[in-house]
Amino acid sequence: MTTYRDASGKRLSDYPRPSVAVDTAVLTVPVGGPLSVLQVRDQVDGDWRLPGTFVHEGERLADAVLRSLRDKAGVTGLAPRQLHVFDDPARDDRGWVLSVAHLDVVPASLLSTTIGSAASRVVPVADATGMVHGHDDILRAAVAQFRQDHRGAPDPHGLLPSPFTMSALRGLHEAVLGERLLPDSFRRAMVPMLTATGERAAEGPGKPAALYRPTP
Repeated sequence: MTTYRDASGKRLSDYPRPSVAVDTAVLTVPVGGPLSVLQVRDQVDGDWRLPGTFVHEGERLADAVLRSLRDKAGVTGLAPRQLHVFDDPARDDRGWVLSVAHLDVVPASLLSTTIGSAASRVVPVADATGMVHGHDDILRAAVAQFRQDHRGAPDPHGLLPSPFTMSALRGLHEAVLGERLLPDSFRRAMVPMLTATGERAAEGPGKPAALYRPTP
């Protein structure tokens, strides 16, 4: 078999290559809580960071992501999607490491077993700072994408049990966006994308609130 050489006569093995890692920002919103992220504790250094791993020889990126979530965070059944490739040669103090970052958004109930664990935890994104290997940059990009998703659709990732009240939907969007939303303006923006169920639910004193589902 003829060894491949490029126009300059070099083989693929003549070029230096970066290590390839996958790192995943798993975002959620606990009931009544702020936008939060899943972190894992490194077994060697003891610090908290995003779940990630180096890609093994012959392994697909998607398989490496699921392996890291299972082995390091103890979570399965997630469906992360590629977010961005972080390729600054100086981003990782371990060496030249290219990170293919991923994002997943899941209901807090799927991560309940990780809360308070010695190996993994769910913390507000505002507290998840100072992470190694450029993980702060990955988290910022994930949060920006997550917020962009919510600016154009009601609960686009299905974090709320359906059906839900307009108040619950607004509370979710406020947690995600990190800002207060005017009730009337929010309602006008969301109603065209929702289907009223005709049912109502009690939300404390006063008239029961209408229940909605996202319009397919």
